[in-house]
Amino acid sequence: MRRFHAALLALPLFLAGCVNEADAEPTAAPESPSSWIYQLSGYADDRLDALAAAPHDAAVIDLARDGGEDYFTAEEISALKDSGKSVYAYFTMGSIETYRPEHADVAAADLVLNQWGDWPDEYFVKYWDQQWWDLVMAPRLDQAAAAGYDGVYLDVPNAYEEIDLALVPGETRESLAQKMADLVITADEHAGEDLRILVQNSPELREFPGYVDAIDGIGIEELFFLNADEPCTEDWCAENLDNTRTIRDAGKLILAVDYASETEHIAEACARYEEEGFAGAVAGVDLDAIYPPCG
Repeated sequence: MRRFHAALLALPLFLAGCVNEADAEPTAAPESPSSWIYQLSGYADDRLDALAAAPHDAAVIDLARDGGEDYFTAEEISALKDSGKSVYAYFTMGSIETYRPEHADVAAADLVLNQWGDWPDEYFVKYWDQQWWDLVMAPRLDQAAAAGYDGVYLDVPNAYEEIDLALVPGETRESLAQKMADLVITADEHAGEDLRILVQNSPELREFPGYVDAIDGIGIEELFFLNADEPCTEDWCAENLDNTRTIRDAGKLILAVDYASETEHIAEACARYEEEGFAGAVAGVDLDAIYPPCG
């Protein structure tokens, strides 16, 4: 789960020319699922058949079935879409896991920063460096487009809050937040009409010019329950909900997920999704199994 706080605006940095002067007027949300399935591992027999048979309206899956180079094929993605689902490819944009095929090249390019304490195999990166774009972002976006995904689901935008500032002299939280917003905008420009752009968490990035225009929606974790079954009562929970509502009101898709197993908590989260107009999911934190949709 990715926790985060509000960021202040800063001067544009990496690829600042891509930032629009103002966000577009609100438009209708692309595809409006009422439920979604979020599964990043544990695919039965390394296939998507069980996901295709699940009753959800949308699916977020890893770009590769093994988290490595065994990418799902265009035929597999087409079959999953034929089940009536919108399908999004998951990958991180602010970090690199040691098991990803690009890790060696990213390390050799001196892009790797501090390790993420909660995730021992994951390291933050210099996501604003052109080499990160060339080695990771552009190839992954192109792979998703070639396989026929409806869009991408980009994780770890909150890297801007977690990077050890001692490793990046001259940077501040504000400048790193601006660079993350710029990366999302650049991803949208690269994807064009081929892919929708969803970003997981950090809804406060909406404050940056051009950001809301660049995204088609967000995924948001732990609005109502923390891992697991603990009511989300921290101040940042309310901040995230307020920012998520603003993005919703701009006509963007909201995929919300909470981690809970108690029956009453599942029912409460599902009721809140319906009240807020979010597509909701209540899952196990490992995201390695199919769970029933709300309702």
